[in-house]
Amino acid sequence: MAAIARRIALSVLGSLQDSNVTLDGLLTQAFEKRPPLIQCDRALATELVLGVLRWRGRLDWVIQHLSKTPVHKMDPQVLDIVRLGLYQILFLSRIPVSAAVNDSVELAKEKAPSWVVRFVNAVLRSAAGRAKEIPLPADADDPVAAIAIGESHPGWIVKRWVKRMDIEETRRLCKANNQIPPVTVRVNTLKLSRERLLRSLTGHVKKIARTRFSPDGLALRGLKRAIGEMPPFQEGWFQVQDEAAQLISYLLGPRPGETILDACAGLGGKTGHVAQLMKDSGVIKAMDHHAWKLQSLKASMTRLGISDVTTWHHDLCEPIVEDLAGMFDRILLDAPCSGLGVLRRRPDIKWKKREEDLTRLQRKQRHFLAALAPWVKRGGCLVYCVCSLEPEEGEWVVEDFLKSHTDFVIDCSSTGLAGIDERLVDGSGIFRSLPHKHDMDGFFAVRLKKVVV
Repeated sequence: MAAIARRIALSVLGSLQDSNVTLDGLLTQAFEKRPPLIQCDRALATELVLGVLRWRGRLDWVIQHLSKTPVHKMDPQVLDIVRLGLYQILFLSRIPVSAAVNDSVELAKEKAPSWVVRFVNAVLRSAAGRAKEIPLPADADDPVAAIAIGESHPGWIVKRWVKRMDIEETRRLCKANNQIPPVTVRVNTLKLSRERLLRSLTGHVKKIARTRFSPDGLALRGLKRAIGEMPPFQEGWFQVQDEAAQLISYLLGPRPGETILDACAGLGGKTGHVAQLMKDSGVIKAMDHHAWKLQSLKASMTRLGISDVTTWHHDLCEPIVEDLAGMFDRILLDAPCSGLGVLRRRPDIKWKKREEDLTRLQRKQRHFLAALAPWVKRGGCLVYCVCSLEPEEGEWVVEDFLKSHTDFVIDCSSTGLAGIDERLVDGSGIFRSLPHKHDMDGFFAVRLKKVVV
């Protein structure tokens, strides 16, 4: 059955570049197209995809030393076959080298002419004996290249981080991005406590632990079955949500009876948490420009037993004719961003994004903030967050907003930061979470209060 897992992995890798579907979405689609898979085959397919994407830079460095054909001139599908085989040889000790080589050759036979099959066979057999001997770039010669190749990150990202941090901290961050994170879930406190959820999940996972900063989270490792197949999930006892994302809802600080807007609600992870913190008592508008996401959000709210959420299909890039001035007590803007803070969960992002994307995204983030500002009540708040570490998407956007919106200030009060660990907030009221320091996704967030005049 492992052959099926490798075919699925190859299919998903081939779909990534030209698809707008997320990596998780592509994996789900691939699993649904196949006969029911046992959990170990689903796990292997997922590990192969994520492993190749995490280590693509290192893999390509090795391939370049073993092949006379430059990597950029190889057929993309053939290159992915070689990457899959090489990843198993270098990183999966539980898979025999012979199996990694032979199965890759069989994949090539299904997809390519005989001379390509011979090429795949030759490169991987050479890798079996030589790959671990190929030297990586040395720090002394070029520290950026040493990190970029050794820790498998694009050079432009490493160069930026070295300028802002230092060489060693950049290396630690890149290493953290390559670690396999736990599946983090948030208990639905409308139905049960975290301790009761912990007990109910014990038989479904190998390891389970309480999250360090969020009082609502559990970190799961070694799933024995898919999340959607677990009875506690089907009963609406939890949502999958990273710990950092859980803390953003605490920064928003919603209260029962208020009117809240989740302006880029997506699939509703934060929407559900906000409803929990409001005791499902109030009004929550969940806005998104993807109708299919709102349909999924509705299904999630039904599963969770939440009734105070209504959806709103709208694109903030477009004008709105309604007068919404001062309508909302609180607005959450989880803005579209580069996603460079979630590379440990979405390693595909580092190979898709380009530095010039930051400027394009910044324009949208600034526009969204400006569009939402009038909708906040006097004394209300607007939380801006991005799952990015880049100042163009964080500090610079907020600085620009405050210059042009003098009726807003950063809320640094103890009330405004209630529920947030002080280690995550700096002196200016900025929330930051970092994978290498806090073992969760990288987020930037700030709570902006509309002053009463």
